[in-house]
Amino acid sequence: MTYVDTSDISAKMFITVLLLLLIIAPLISLGVLRLFQSRKKSGFMLISSGIAVYAVFQIVMSFTHS
Repeated sequence: MTYVDTSDISAKMFITVLLLLLIIAPLISLGVLRLFQSRKKSGFMLISSGIAVYAVFQIVMSFTHS
C-alpha cells in the first residue's frame, strides 16, 4: 500500500480545489441540468452564479496574495 504525499500542496491550492468541488461545480452542474429541463432562466442564473463565485474568489485571492 502506498500513500500520497500531500505536504507539498499549498493552502491556496487546497482552498481552490475545495471551493471548486463544493460550490462552483455543483452550481454549474445544476445549471446545465436546468437547461436540459428547458428551464433556461434558472439554468443561466445557476451557471452565472457559479462563474460569479469563481470571479469573487479570484479577486479575494489576488488581494490576499499581494
